[in-house]
Amino acid sequence: MEPEATGHEKLPWGEGERLQKVLAKAGVASRRAAEEMIEQGRVEVDGIIVREQGLRIDPENAVVRVDGTRVVVREELVHLALNKPKGWQSTMSDDLGRPCVGDIVAERVAAGQRLFHVGRLDADTEGLLLLTNDGDLAHRLMHPSYEVSKTYLATVQGEVHRSIGKILREGVELDDGQASVDRFQVLEVDSGRSLVKVVLHEGRKHIVRRLLEAVGHPVTRLVRTHIGPVVLNDQRPGTLRVLGRDEIGKLYEAVSL
Repeated sequence: MEPEATGHEKLPWGEGERLQKVLAKAGVASRRAAEEMIEQGRVEVDGIIVREQGLRIDPENAVVRVDGTRVVVREELVHLALNKPKGWQSTMSDDLGRPCVGDIVAERVAAGQRLFHVGRLDADTEGLLLLTNDGDLAHRLMHPSYEVSKTYLATVQGEVHRSIGKILREGVELDDGQASVDRFQVLEVDSGRSLVKVVLHEGRKHIVRRLLEAVGHPVTRLVRTHIGPVVLNDQRPGTLRVLGRDEIGKLYEAVSL
């Protein structure tokens, strides 16, 4: 039997916000549709299924899930995907005046948002960076214990033999210890160069470049395409997009928040 919130602690009258209104503001559904979801037992608050209409919750502290996926209901939380262009620094400011991530979000920072970038990309690496003002989420996404996978497309020198994948999965000794990939795929081989896909949850500096160089295939171009459930797709370099509700829910799920 599923637990139901018959004894859910109610907030005093006038405090908090009605659950269906919170769901509507979070973009889950219209208020009317949210009421139907509650009636169907699809909504849980703090681990307990709620079927009561009009339950008031504290959006600051309540953990709300719809169909098992976390819904971020705190209005002030920001979650952005950036396609970092080649040559840009993964920093919020740069003493040497080089173009950096902070330039792209300058208006948001000026408006008082304190944004953290999730993981770094070296200047020559392009692709997906996440930005959020949720410090707990950023910290966990970068922490190796949560093993959030990252996917890269690398153009490398030389024609990569498929046996390289086995070597990389089993582990390669680098100057700061052994490193391995979770998945490796050769996508194209063409006249002295190859395009490969690398999936790993390592976060060490330049790890993809170092691994591929160690097996004899130096990288000439590197693009990060995925961080956990978030995908770059055809987002243009230098642009930001706000993450969708499902992406945000899955990110929190991936790091047990």
